[in-house]
Amino acid sequence: MQAPPDSSAPPIVLTRRRINVIFSALLAGMLMAALDQTIVSTSMPTIVGELGGVSHMAWVTTAYLLATTLVMPVYGKFGDLWGRRTLFLVAIGLFTVASVGAALAPDFTSFVVWRGVQGLGGGGLMILSQAIIADIVPARERARYMGPIGALFGLSAVAGPLVGGFLTDSPALGWEWCFWVNVPVGVGAFLIGWFALSLPRKRSTTPLDVAGIVALSATTTSLVLATDLGGSDGWTAPVTLALAAAFVVSAIAFVLVERRAVEPIVPLSLFRNRTFVVATGMGMAVGLGMFSAIAFMPTFLQMSSGLSAADSGLLMLPMTAGIIVTIQGSAASILEDGRYKRFTIAGTAVILGAVVWMTTLTGGTSLWTIGVMFFALGCGLGLIMQNVVLAAQNAVPATQIGTATSTNNYFREVGATLGVAVFGTLFTSRLAENLTGALRGNAEQAAAAGITSPDTLVPSAVEAAGEPLRTAIVDAYADSLAPVFWYLVPLLVLALLLSFALREVPLAEHAGMVARGEAVESEEELAALRRSGAHAAVPAPEPTVREDHDDDQVRV
Repeated sequence: MQAPPDSSAPPIVLTRRRINVIFSALLAGMLMAALDQTIVSTSMPTIVGELGGVSHMAWVTTAYLLATTLVMPVYGKFGDLWGRRTLFLVAIGLFTVASVGAALAPDFTSFVVWRGVQGLGGGGLMILSQAIIADIVPARERARYMGPIGALFGLSAVAGPLVGGFLTDSPALGWEWCFWVNVPVGVGAFLIGWFALSLPRKRSTTPLDVAGIVALSATTTSLVLATDLGGSDGWTAPVTLALAAAFVVSAIAFVLVERRAVEPIVPLSLFRNRTFVVATGMGMAVGLGMFSAIAFMPTFLQMSSGLSAADSGLLMLPMTAGIIVTIQGSAASILEDGRYKRFTIAGTAVILGAVVWMTTLTGGTSLWTIGVMFFALGCGLGLIMQNVVLAAQNAVPATQIGTATSTNNYFREVGATLGVAVFGTLFTSRLAENLTGALRGNAEQAAAAGITSPDTLVPSAVEAAGEPLRTAIVDAYADSLAPVFWYLVPLLVLALLLSFALREVPLAEHAGMVARGEAVESEEELAALRRSGAHAAVPAPEPTVREDHDDDQVRV
């Protein structure tokens, strides 16, 4: 049931100028979220050390990812029902306010809470940006916009670690400014969105799927917490078992609720579409196996290699180069011939090879070698992530673009959250044990250096520790991180198998808003409608739809 556009609003003409203006507003919002992630990655060791949360370091990333994951389906469905402009502005506002809270956080718990609130805004920015692009640009031409998006994330990957490292290392500023800098960026993004983001408003009298939202939130939260606590407290611990039981019950309840909902938050019909299911499964598997590696590598570099926060950020440059090279190359090729499956296969294979290579990391691995590893990871990401979303969007009707985008991203973020939780738990539990042994073996030297426990360990203390304590700490980090990468390999093998099973649906020729009858593509079409006395809501073109045996829909 598609909400109709506001009949009192004038028709929207998707001229190239209007598309570019709207796209600039989306870039401003995405820049804020992307910049925040890369800034925090290099300042995390200092933050958790000063706030006393080294052994719970994974929660900094898990809280953000969990909150992001929870709200993705909500933003996607509400955008389909009511329009995306207001939701996009709300997401920017949430992210900005949460940045202030994180900067002022007095302790580790408060900091984690505000990171979660940031995730509530970040999830909206991610989903709504992708859905709006699908609304205004046809699927085949969408590849044209992958380049600027890749360049933006590349810019943030370069600028974020550098700015974050500078602020963290500066005695006059400190890590808090990694969040204060979001405030002017957020205000600017909000103003750009307010004036430039002109999208149709919709009206819907369909009752909200409140029960579905609650059940989905319970399912996601219990799954992530069970995974996180299972690794730290034991898989047979009473709390872990209780959370696992809650996950099973809430998942069953969610399916039952969605089957009866008038407008389900996640339509179960999506999972009868083979192309959508395979693309979503790939995203989830890559999220499980990939993002955990990115989350903890800066910490490894700072502790094991003695790099400052700024210098560890510089090692993200090769990954940025890899993303830009492959996303630009694949975008140009897709624009020319409309073929995208080959890039998902190649991207997954490259990521798998890079992760296997990273199992060889030691405290003595050269920075040049680590840089090449990052370049390989970037190449894989540039080939797969945008194309998986493109495949999912293109496989569904235009009326479900927002829901399909959010569901695809939801499962990818579930994978990323679980990956970070499991990876982080395995890493930090091994790390706590290894660091405790290192400090006990050098107790007098540790006391002289002011290192009283693993929870208060910061990079500067490691550098000042002296030998043999410093080598013992470096070895503890290396021996804790590298073996954990082997746990990611089976997941990436699964993603590679799924990439071969992906069915390549011909890319749609009309933008989502045009296909839904909410816009026209030229002033000539608008003039013709006015001469004919048509209403503001433009009649939708009649797409040719072929439904095959697995419910894939080919739109031409």
